[in-house]
Amino acid sequence: MQHDTESDSNQEVLNFFPIYTPTDNEPKRDCMRGCTVERTNQGELLCNLKDGCCKLSTYNWLADVPRSEPLNVFEVRFKNTHKAFFINASGTNLYKGDIVAVEAANGHDVGIISTEGHIVLNQLKRHEIDPNRYEFRKIYRKAKTIDLEKWQEAIAREHHTMIRARQIAASLELDMKIGDVEFQGDGTKAIFYYIADERVDFRKLIKLFAEEFRIRIEMRQIGARQEAGLIGGIGVCGQELCCSRWMVNFFSITTQAARCQELSLNPQKLTGQCGKLKCCINYEAAAYMDAQKGLPQVTQPIEAEDGTLYLLKTDILRGRMWFGYDPQDLTKMYELPTQVVREMISINQRGGKAPSLASVRSATDHESEFRSAAGEGSLTRFDEQRRNLKKRNKYKNRNKPHSSETPKPAE
Repeated sequence: MQHDTESDSNQEVLNFFPIYTPTDNEPKRDCMRGCTVERTNQGELLCNLKDGCCKLSTYNWLADVPRSEPLNVFEVRFKNTHKAFFINASGTNLYKGDIVAVEAANGHDVGIISTEGHIVLNQLKRHEIDPNRYEFRKIYRKAKTIDLEKWQEAIAREHHTMIRARQIAASLELDMKIGDVEFQGDGTKAIFYYIADERVDFRKLIKLFAEEFRIRIEMRQIGARQEAGLIGGIGVCGQELCCSRWMVNFFSITTQAARCQELSLNPQKLTGQCGKLKCCINYEAAAYMDAQKGLPQVTQPIEAEDGTLYLLKTDILRGRMWFGYDPQDLTKMYELPTQVVREMISINQRGGKAPSLASVRSATDHESEFRSAAGEGSLTRFDEQRRNLKKRNKYKNRNKPHSSETPKPAE
């Protein structure tokens, strides 16, 4: 009975949030490989590149530049963020979007050409690959119909293989998580992407995988950020995750980068979908560190003639600082120029008291642009405006002539 109740509730959720399903005349979207798959009326299998679904997509902004010399190096994408560079050994003209059969360690693989032309040289430089020394694997030919059929059969096995692999790993009580499975284009080999905090002895696991799936096994360890790039998603900024959209190199993120930007050290706000600190914390950290060099270092309260001043707020990029007499009261803050703050700190260091805040503000004569948001969430903040509006409407209606009264003729 409980199982029936759960199934009914799940069905209600599916009815409320309908899942997208392609129609008979619409091609099937394979967003893991960035292509569409459809069959013609004659039963022929067609696969086409769809840039909108590609992870780590590259825009060819050099597409209009004519080729001075033929470039035989192409970037080929496989599943999710798996991409590699190959050299054209087929002797045929290849273009972006062509599905090709490429060289693999054993057998052959099938991928989609995602980048061609001069932009490939920029991508090689980005990945720190020297084209004169790097040994590129070969592109054999454009994929034939039989290659596409085997490719789609291998893709159809990936999800079931991943679920079964997780069950086998759980039965062996291994401290690891299998995040994704990618089959080779000819269906003879599979790459198992896994996450583990410590070293894992999976020799017995590979033996069970080989007996279960009858394929060659490759175990490839990835980190939490690489897994987030494989899965993809939308960040709090409303855009696709950086690790899935463009980022290929991951740098260490520390809380010091958040402190220098005066961000709240709240783990729920600073961690991304991978469970690590967000990569975007580092984007503006250098600019904030450079801007902080021009600000005075306020390490303790400033003693003034009219009381003790506490630093309540700092606009690092604009170089502005706000002080107040109560460190807990953010409604009464006074802006002081950085040069005045330096002079006040220097006076305290010599053992004296800085001038009063009133005299300093009258000398600077600068009105603060900062406004506190306290009270903006009050439920009665619009009541006074509504009363004034009703009074004005009542006064206007009183002076208007009634509809029953006939206007006097003009003399």
